[in-house]
Amino acid sequence: MSIKPLDLDEFISKASNVHEAIVAASKRARQANDDIRIEFNQRVEMVVTKMEAEIEENEVNPDQLKISLEFEKRPKPTEVALDELMAGEVEWRYKEPEEPIVSPSEDSE
Repeated sequence: MSIKPLDLDEFISKASNVHEAIVAASKRARQANDDIRIEFNQRVEMVVTKMEAEIEENEVNPDQLKISLEFEKRPKPTEVALDELMAGEVEWRYKEPEEPIVSPSEDSE
């Protein structure tokens, strides 16, 4: 696996500051990782339930190994997130600040 260089000026231009760009990319990477993990677990679960009776504990399940190798060849979640951010496909917004609840008795003071 090679490391791809990233133009920092272009990366920073995608957000109002470098910290915002890093947070947006990291949150997207976490989302992508969660999606990959769910997909992997679903596919392995289908294979394991079918083959559970046929394979002993110490044997390697070839179908499970094939799925694992397929997922290892995919781009890493961080790379996916950075590519999406650089392409302008990632959108984010700030949480709206919650206004404090003021009771009527506090207003009169």
